[in-house]
Amino acid sequence: MQKRRLGQTDLSIAPLVLGGNVFGWTADEKTSFDLLDRFADAGLNAIDTADAYSRWVPGHKGGESETIIGKWMKSRGNRDKIVVVTKVGSDMGQGKKDLSAAHIERAVEVSLKRLQTDVIDLYLSHWPDPTTPYEETLGTYEKLLAAGKVRHIGASNLDAGQLRAALDVASLRGLPRYAVLQPEYNLYDRSSFDGPLHDLCAAEDIGVITYFALAKGFLSGKYRSEADLGKSERGGGVKAYLNARGMRILAALDAVSARHSASQAEVALAWVMAQPGITAPIASATTLDQVESLVRAASLKLSAEDLAALDKASA
Repeated sequence: MQKRRLGQTDLSIAPLVLGGNVFGWTADEKTSFDLLDRFADAGLNAIDTADAYSRWVPGHKGGESETIIGKWMKSRGNRDKIVVVTKVGSDMGQGKKDLSAAHIERAVEVSLKRLQTDVIDLYLSHWPDPTTPYEETLGTYEKLLAAGKVRHIGASNLDAGQLRAALDVASLRGLPRYAVLQPEYNLYDRSSFDGPLHDLCAAEDIGVITYFALAKGFLSGKYRSEADLGKSERGGGVKAYLNARGMRILAALDAVSARHSASQAEVALAWVMAQPGITAPIASATTLDQVESLVRAASLKLSAEDLAALDKASA
């Protein structure tokens, strides 16, 4: 599997990252182990999770996903082959998004313990925290980097102004800078990344790992009307895509997938992988068939004609 360098870091990852949000939620521990085994056997090497996964499930406290990934790496003895991405800053019961020094210093220790590792390869600020100065957050990361608890840092959900401000503070104060950005991006949801944010990441050589690459499942093609929304637990989040533009995108996906004998989801992921400046999309799976589809997507090459048709439909 061809690897891509992640921005200016020394991390090289396959062009598709496995989403760990489902581990301990819609995939139990045994299923999660099976999915992770197949993913790794195929030569894919990066897994994305967060301390907050899956706190939204009744009875869960957060950390369920990290715990399963940690158990899997320990049982397989493959920690050195896996790039672990996790996040800090979600509300873990404190009532707010939190990138304060005190919270990060506590949270990293708990994440390391759950993941059963000495170091996190990529540690991301999950959400902006308007109450904590960038200098405090980046200063805390500086200590974690120096202590060898974290290899690289990045951020998720920042807009161009916020990322620019964080980079400026790092430069001014001699602090570590965010090396990776994790924005929402897919064939339908393009506006928040296309333009100033994309241009800033390109200019600063920031690695980009995108989430919601399948638009909450809409780009799989299985949701064509409101009658389809009950097909999965995530169906309710798809309703907003059922409009003229959404149908136009699905029609283009249908045409390209037919040309390649590929699924709509595989084409949608391959489109993201082909976009300049994007290192890899994140996609999750709850069945082995879905993992096989992700593996096929990682090696699917779309033609210039395919990409143009998809760009036109999603404009």
